[in-house]
Amino acid sequence: MADDGTSYYEPGAGRSLARKFELQAYDLREYLKNFEQKTGEEAITDGFGVLTESEEVTSAYIAYSADVVSAMKVVHEHLDRIADALRKVNRDTEVTDDDLAVLFGKHADGDR
Repeated sequence: MADDGTSYYEPGAGRSLARKFELQAYDLREYLKNFEQKTGEEAITDGFGVLTESEEVTSAYIAYSADVVSAMKVVHEHLDRIADALRKVNRDTEVTDDDLAVLFGKHADGDR
């Protein structure tokens, strides 16, 4: 909000924020891939072996790993949607600003 009580949207800040969400989503996706490799069914089964007593523990770890992966995928998708929405706000704001400028006499080449 400006000092005179009016509000405005700063496109540069909006683009920066969208980029930050996009990078967080990318990082999370990379961490998730790493987590899946280290805790997937094959890794857990290899870690616990095939002892009869370990079947219950193995199943519990596999279920937990699948739950974590599922939850993190939801977070990743949400971050991606936020970044997409911010990019759309930026695009729409720039179009609206350009249209308003034309209405007030500014030409496309910047002259009045």
